[in-house]
Amino acid sequence: MSSEQTPSTPPAPAGPRPRRLTYAAGLAALEGLALLVGGVWMLVLGLTGQPDDRQQAVTGGVTLAVLALLPLLAARGLLGRRGWSRGPAVITQLLALPVAYNLLQSDSVAIPAGIVLAVVAVTALVLLLNPETTRALGIRGPGNAGK
Repeated sequence: MSSEQTPSTPPAPAGPRPRRLTYAAGLAALEGLALLVGGVWMLVLGLTGQPDDRQQAVTGGVTLAVLALLPLLAARGLLGRRGWSRGPAVITQLLALPVAYNLLQSDSVAIPAGIVLAVVAVTALVLLLNPETTRALGIRGPGNAGK
């Protein structure tokens, strides 16, 4: 057993934060804020309006507000160049794609929202999976753990 201890969080790589990483963090924060606003809106309407099912409206609002924490925490981690933050950010984008698809299948004003959501999710995925972003976060690929 070694007497050396590994730090709980590895130091951030030196140098300025790449713009791609900043843009990815911004998109994740934007999605988190949109979820939070949508959740609060549903909650307020559920409590003050005349929804078909008040319990369902309140539950949906609380759920959206709690789900907003994932992209918001990921955005904060990306800005801080924390390697762990890429996982939640990628998961958020992957979850946004089916939502965008469902919005695109509707026959309403939700189609433009689906287009915007799809563009944001794909753009964020491209930014998050970019090699420059990976290096900036200090993520090493398979087989490079010892390097």
